[in-house]
This record gives sequence, C-alpha cells and structure tokens, in this order.
Amino acid sequence: MKQIQKQTDVGQVLEALNTISRGRMVMDWNEITSGTNPYVVMKTSNIPGKSVIEIPGLIFGDKKQPVKKIGVGMTLTESVIELASAMKLDLIVVHHPVADAASSGGVPFSDYLPLYNLALIEMHEAFHGLHPGMTFLHGHRKLKTDIAFGGVPGNILHKGIALDGIKTAGDILERIHRLMGREMDDDILEAERAIRGEHSLQEATLANPAQLLSGTVNSPVEHVLHFFPHTGFSMSNLETALDMYPETDTIIASISRVREDHAFVDLAKRRGLNFIVGNSHSVELMENGLPLAYALEMLLSDVEVFLLRERITAVPLKDVGHKVLVDYGKEMAETHLVTKQPQAVQFL
Repeated sequence: MKQIQKQTDVGQVLEALNTISRGRMVMDWNEITSGTNPYVVMKTSNIPGKSVIEIPGLIFGDKKQPVKKIGVGMTLTESVIELASAMKLDLIVVHHPVADAASSGGVPFSDYLPLYNLALIEMHEAFHGLHPGMTFLHGHRKLKTDIAFGGVPGNILHKGIALDGIKTAGDILERIHRLMGREMDDDILEAERAIRGEHSLQEATLANPAQLLSGTVNSPVEHVLHFFPHTGFSMSNLETALDMYPETDTIIASISRVREDHAFVDLAKRRGLNFIVGNSHSVELMENGLPLAYALEMLLSDVEVFLLRERITAVPLKDVGHKVLVDYGKEMAETHLVTKQPQAVQFL
C-alpha cells in the first residue's frame, strides 16, 4: 500500500527555521515570559508607544495550517501582504520584527491577514551571525564575530581578513558592484525612466552605492573591521575595536550608511585607515533573505519558496509622468486639503 506523504504545515516550517537558526526560534510562548530566549529583544527609542519586542517565531497563524507556498522577505508592509495574497502564499517569513498597523497598512494583523489565510513568522536577531555571506560579499573572511559588542544585543562586529584576490580598497568596491548585479538594476532603472518619462527617477538599491570615504582605490587591504552603524555602534565602540585589533587597515560600514562628514570617517582619516560604506539596507534581502530562502527550500522539498523583493523609487512631483494621476492629485489637494475652512455660522 502506497504511503501518503503528510503535507507540510506551519509548525514544520517553524521547526525547519529552528534547525537553520540552531535552536534560536521561540517554539513555546513560555520562552518569552520566562526570559529564557536571548533573541527575544525589546527595541525602543523611548518614544511612548513605539517600541517593539522581537519574537523570532510564529507571530500570527495556526501551526497546523497547511503550507504549499512560502514568501521570504525583509520587511513586512501592506505591499508585501498584497503580493502574497495575489500569489496565494500560505506563509510569509520576514527578517525584521513586525508590529500591528506599522507592518500592515495601519490595521491589526487579526483584521488583515485572515482575509488571505496568511501565517506570519519573523526572525531578525535569531538569524544574524549564522552565515558569512555578508562579509564574503564585502571581500573578507570573518575570523571572529561579536553579535553583542559592548554588551548591546544586535550590535554586531566582524573581524576579518581579506579574501584571496582582494588586495586594495578598489578591489572591494569592484567586487560589491559585480556580485550585486548593479548593471542589471541600472538597465531596469533606465528603462523605467524612459517608459514613465521620469528622467530624474531614483531607485533605492542604486541611490546608495558602495563608496570609499577614506583612503584611495589603491590603498592596501588585509585586516578588516566590519560593523553596522544602525545597530547602535558608537565612536567608543570603534575606538575599543581598534584597540583590540590594532592591525586593522580597513573599516567597512554596511547595511546602514554614514556620510563623508561622520566622526567615524574623520577617525579613519586621522589614523590613515580605509573607510568603505558597503551595501545599503535596501539589498539585505539578497544578503540574508536569499540564503534563508534556499535553506528552507532544501529542508522542505514539497514547498515552493518565493523571494519577496520590494522596490522603492522616488521622483520629484514636477517630474511625475502619468498625467491622469497628476491631475487627480492636484484636484484632491486643491479642492479638499488646502482650501480655507468654512467660517462658523453665526446665530443671531
């Protein structure tokens, strides 16, 4: 008698993610109340009501819900939810923490996700440090990683050594450009500009290219420090790291950026170090999301996995090309948003 294979469900996907993350996922909500999972982390800027708790695990849905199609993305937005709906996905796995309304078009998950029978899992800190891809793309092999540098959870520092073939700062810039496929994105943007008639259109993955802010393209590279400014990495952290690794000749800041006048860059210049800003946050889907998607596909052979890539563009209002929508926007603004309010009726 032929054995019927059991269909994959959300619970099995969660177990696969727990395997991938080496046991970091929340498998039981008691882990949250007991404080036993170090990857359950509060993120806050101390703005009342705007904090979020990262919970690497199933945020919404039923563990027993069948899964045939999974979408892997970086950040949950209403656009991602609507794409998942159109593709009839069963589950979305996102890297970044989610929050009611902020991640779902201003409404609660409980009102939105059931419309499309969508389950939702987040990972973030539970995924960091599991693979060396980010350092590999930036031309160095990590020798040591601290995911809580200075005692701050999520404040990541990689100590690395240049890969074979990487001799100069220019080699790193060329490697990033080539591996990330910028030529293809350039071609897509040029085609969109022509089609829309919006020649000043900008796109997120191209607007922040890798740049050399200290040193020259011929400056030698061997010993690398690689960190991410948006994690809270401070000047004090950088000075401590340079004291720990005095052989450092190159500093790489990626995912988030600093500008030319930042104190980090000034310090690098004063010490004669290379300072490179690498890939921006807008391409982390390829750095972290793509490896995760392939890992899920390898562990769950009967499930189809999709990469959910959100593309963000910007154009000055004066250059918006679709006349019908331009007329609509102007009419709504002029007629309903900027006209004088009616004066109060006077009763005699």
